Amino acid sequence: MTKASINPGGATMARISSAKVTMAKAIERYFNVSLYLLVLTGFATLASTGGLDLPAEILVGLALAIRGYQLLTRHEFVIPERWTTILTLIYIFIYFADYLFVSHGFLAASVHLVLFAMVVRLFSLQRTRDHYMLAVLSFLMVLAAAVLTVGSLFLFSFAFFLLVAVITFVLMEMRHSVAGEPTHAQDPRLTDRPGVAPYRRMAYGLLAVAPVLMLMILAGSFLIFFLLPRVSSRFLTAYTPTSDVATGFSDHVQLGRIGQIQQSNAVVMHIEIQNDLQGAYDLKWRGIALSTFDGRTWTNSFDQTQLRPAGDGSYRLAPLNGRNGVSTVAGRSIRYRVLMEPLGTNVFFLAEKPQRLIGNFRQVTMDSGGAVYDLDADHPINRYEAESQLAQPDSEELRLAPNFSPGGRNTEIYLRLPPLDARIPKLAEQITVDSPSNYDKAVAVEQYLSTHFGYTLEMSRSLPADPLANFLFERKKGHCEYFASSMAVMLRTLGIPSRIVTGFRGGEFNDLTGQYVVRASDAHSWVEAYFPGSGWVSFDPTPAGSLPARNGWSRMQLYLDAAASFWREWIINYDASHQRALGKDATTNSRHFLDEARRWIELQHLALLRSARRAHAHFTTFPVRSLGGIAAVAVLLIALLNLGRLIGGLRARALRAHPERAPRESAALWYDRMVDRMARRGWRKLPSQTPLDFVAAIQEAELQKKVDRFTRAYESARFGKSVDDAQNLPGLFREITTAETGDSRKTPDRAAAS
Repeated sequence: MTKASINPGGATMARISSAKVTMAKAIERYFNVSLYLLVLTGFATLASTGGLDLPAEILVGLALAIRGYQLLTRHEFVIPERWTTILTLIYIFIYFADYLFVSHGFLAASVHLVLFAMVVRLFSLQRTRDHYMLAVLSFLMVLAAAVLTVGSLFLFSFAFFLLVAVITFVLMEMRHSVAGEPTHAQDPRLTDRPGVAPYRRMAYGLLAVAPVLMLMILAGSFLIFFLLPRVSSRFLTAYTPTSDVATGFSDHVQLGRIGQIQQSNAVVMHIEIQNDLQGAYDLKWRGIALSTFDGRTWTNSFDQTQLRPAGDGSYRLAPLNGRNGVSTVAGRSIRYRVLMEPLGTNVFFLAEKPQRLIGNFRQVTMDSGGAVYDLDADHPINRYEAESQLAQPDSEELRLAPNFSPGGRNTEIYLRLPPLDARIPKLAEQITVDSPSNYDKAVAVEQYLSTHFGYTLEMSRSLPADPLANFLFERKKGHCEYFASSMAVMLRTLGIPSRIVTGFRGGEFNDLTGQYVVRASDAHSWVEAYFPGSGWVSFDPTPAGSLPARNGWSRMQLYLDAAASFWREWIINYDASHQRALGKDATTNSRHFLDEARRWIELQHLALLRSARRAHAHFTTFPVRSLGGIAAVAVLLIALLNLGRLIGGLRARALRAHPERAPRESAALWYDRMVDRMARRGWRKLPSQTPLDFVAAIQEAELQKKVDRFTRAYESARFGKSVDDAQNLPGLFREITTAETGDSRKTPDRAAAS
């Protein structure tokens, strides 16, 4: 007889012990993988904020990759506990050196300390406390990420972190339960009831840890979602790294800095203009005016004047625009709300001719160049409202302005010039030789730069000794800074006070939120010239750049931006006013919905009764009329099948009638219509031809001139978003259609290529 038949209880216990060992190994492996994913998720959340330096990302990422390879191949490498203690003591001195000489900040040095402790602990897992410590360090990385960012991407990262954390803590409890079970030798009672006690112990452990885990998740969610974002956007702003945008909009900007900012596509701010539902504006958002130029760098030396808040807490900005007899140009008034990303700048970006600033700021200043600053360290710029009077300068009035500037320091600084290449003043004289007034000279310089030079964001590796001369006479292409600086300098050589202004232009309109999404790539520089009696007038000599291609991913980005806006508005900036607004809207909308639903049901019931009566009368007294009903149903079905075409046609017709709503789309529609009309007259545009090639191929001189004017207006509206040129397209189209030949005979088809 075998031993198993002699002692069947021993065989059973052996099978149970083997199953227990197998289960313990499986739980141990799953737990190690889950703990690794917890650490990886915490580090990825921290790295996604952009607050980590590149060496830290590379070193920690390499360590995590090695640990992942170990788990995959099951080759463990454990640092002895003695070496762990030594490395920790050594890093104490490294931490102080990092704080004083490398990071120069408490938060960055502390993050490096957490990352070091995490890497060391990751390769020295020997005791249960090591696992708990690693989980705590992962959570600390998530807390650091909450301080370094207020973006909505953190929401998804934190949700995944919570999922992995729940799995990890459940596996941790299962591992603890299996490891702590008594053996059969220790508890003989297990012989009679094999396999019962282990699962009961695990059930009790999970039942005990579930409430604790739930409370920890709720507390952590409250801390991260509601407390830390508000703290990080206010009191801990000083710990966040200064962004490139902040350094590009200071009082000391080197040529090429704005071009570096334009390389990024990061969101800078969201702007919502009151009563603007179509994105009809293309505005410049003014930051700082720079007055002094040394040949390579623009600086601002204006003194700042502290503004006093009005009775309603707002700040009046218009009085400073009326100094020295300068009258405020009348125009259209707009009110807008700005939601800034945490950039580390204290400059308010406002539409031109700002009138009023509204926000929770206790110390606001304004310089004589029109820039507005926030000096309240406890209330950094994140959300504010403002009103502006959009300027509408009268060109005839500007031409009548005196061709001299009043003396004094206020205009003298705008005429100072550094040592210049002799060709620059000569070029300015050549451009403006036929211009009788200062305004005509400014327009001539603006048009010359925008038509004779190319736009590019390709930066040279080193700044030339004379950047402007290199731009004007050698390279002949650059970005907005070079165009604006060249125009300002040439105006000064002509005795016209000028300065450059840095800020942003335009922005992409998100129809989901009704906001303009302004990105770093929208950073811009332009020129302001002074005319006695009219004040400072804006000029933009930069030619229009190419429009980015729109595709499905672009639309997805708008949806993501809408989610980010909701996150910032209702999580980061959630306060008592939002609570009142939310409660009021919920109550009003609920009552309105119930009233409308009841009214709709009543109307539908009455309509159904009337329809039944009419149908009964039609079919009983006038059977012939049923044919009309069938025809109506057929027409309705045809209309439904072609609903998309009908809507598209109506939208195209509306855009052609009101080009100012969407200048680019309406310009494309008018151009297609013009091409169709030209094809009917015999001039067909080939697919390989550009608009200018098509104009050149037309052999009728008078018609060619009219098509050329139409094409230039189309390109300005389509690629420069010019509302005025878009509104001129219908009139130019009518000129083309009325330009009939001497006889009305049908002309033969002529390809434009001929």
